[in-house]
Amino acid sequence: MAPERLTEIFRRLRAANPAPRTELVYASPFELLVSVILSAQATDKSVNLATAGLFRAANTPAAVIGLGRRGLERHIKRIGLYRTKAKNILATCKLLIERHGGEVPRTRETLQALPGVGRKTANVILNTAFGQPTIAVDTHIFRVSNRTGIAPGKDVVAVEEKLLKVVPEEFKLDAHHWLILHGRYVCKARKPECPTCLIRDLCRFRHKSR
Repeated sequence: MAPERLTEIFRRLRAANPAPRTELVYASPFELLVSVILSAQATDKSVNLATAGLFRAANTPAAVIGLGRRGLERHIKRIGLYRTKAKNILATCKLLIERHGGEVPRTRETLQALPGVGRKTANVILNTAFGQPTIAVDTHIFRVSNRTGIAPGKDVVAVEEKLLKVVPEEFKLDAHHWLILHGRYVCKARKPECPTCLIRDLCRFRHKSR
């Protein structure tokens, strides 16, 4: 895609939403980390419902460990795969205390060394909690990037690398949020809302809905 077209796409996305934010509710990097671990194969809404009570009871690594496995599971049982996620969160809390003084680390390598934290989760934390210009490619961003022609790629890593290469610097910090929200509410998987899409004329999708 031509640089001029890319720039115009992100100008429009910025104009429509100048300060995009995650829909996960959190008050600290640790709370965000727990929320993102829980969000795998779950909606942000369901995660927020679970963490509202969890974070009132425990919002530090030591406090979560104090809940124990059963106590943590009671708070997150509405979330899919909650037993596995509880195990990973407790193991992550232990490592945060043992290796990082109870703080969430600020590099991709150290984040990905935590149980339940993959590349996408690490990128979300770096971007949303610490303001680094990373782009976490989930199913929404993967679809939007390929469908529109912004950054086509065969897998999420290829799309991430392409986005980091082509997205203009002035838009890179917020690109993750703009693209995920666009994919979630406009460029939907089964029935994209093309008639109301603000980048319809710039998009390369051949099968636009009317």
